[in-house]
Amino acid sequence: MQGPAMADRATRRAPAKNMVWVPEGEFLMGSEQFYPEERPVRRRSVEGFWMDEHPVTVAEFRRFVKATGHVTWAEIAPDPADYPDADPELLVPGSLVFRRPPGPVDLNDYGAWWTWMPGAQWRHPEGPDSTLHGRELHPVTHLAHRDAVAYAAWAGKQLPTEVEWERAARGGLEGKIFCWGDEFAPRGKMMANTWQGEFPWENQLLDGYERTSPVRKFPPNGYGLYDMAGNVWEWTADPFTADHDEPGGSCCAPDAGRDAPATDASRRVIKGGSHLCAPNYCLRYRPAARQSESIDTTTGHIGFRCISRA
Repeated sequence: MQGPAMADRATRRAPAKNMVWVPEGEFLMGSEQFYPEERPVRRRSVEGFWMDEHPVTVAEFRRFVKATGHVTWAEIAPDPADYPDADPELLVPGSLVFRRPPGPVDLNDYGAWWTWMPGAQWRHPEGPDSTLHGRELHPVTHLAHRDAVAYAAWAGKQLPTEVEWERAARGGLEGKIFCWGDEFAPRGKMMANTWQGEFPWENQLLDGYERTSPVRKFPPNGYGLYDMAGNVWEWTADPFTADHDEPGGSCCAPDAGRDAPATDASRRVIKGGSHLCAPNYCLRYRPAARQSESIDTTTGHIGFRCISRA
């Protein structure tokens, strides 16, 4: 006999290819075990929605750019008025690129592994001499929040709120640490593209990937969604607050909190962690994990996926 969720899904058609239905319902959002911004644990309720099966890929974003002529934030030179103390030679189009140091460094100094690279952008992820050859099915990166919003609008979709994203990432599992359960590598099997070893200098590559990986390379969660942990961080629609229970943070309604005056509109919540997340520095490849990111940040480890509300 069909359950209510299956019956509900059977009455709907996916609005676009490769979208997965996330059923309505309640779940426990957040965690008390890890970082302060994940607290408190609260019960949240969401309406059902469709979500992209995987992060937007290079090939998908290329079609968008070809159709619209969109120029990404990383392809535009910074305005000198916004950076009065900056070296004029650095005020050129570019983005942040990860560079692995040769040995241990101060983990409070992110400049030890992030480098501003002129010419780095979605077409050239490691700098102007790099290409996308062979990476058409990798998540697209080096995109600011505005670029993700523009793609979503073109596709007739939206960015998920934080509560929608976390509901989807949990895949129906209540209170578990990871998208697949409580054990990081059940029976020794790597479940996501993350950093194994001492970040940022020792990457043991137990998952087989040094940078991003093609989508669908690791098992999906209970809803059939891929890469909800690791690979790339994902932009959400919500402004960041110190915890998800504050006024202006993600609550129960799809539009709750987006324009709340108590939040900093220049920062958004990103979710999911990335291939650069490691236990010794950033154990954030978990559904409850959340991080603040400036809307004009572009890096080689942030991407996005879209939803379509029923």
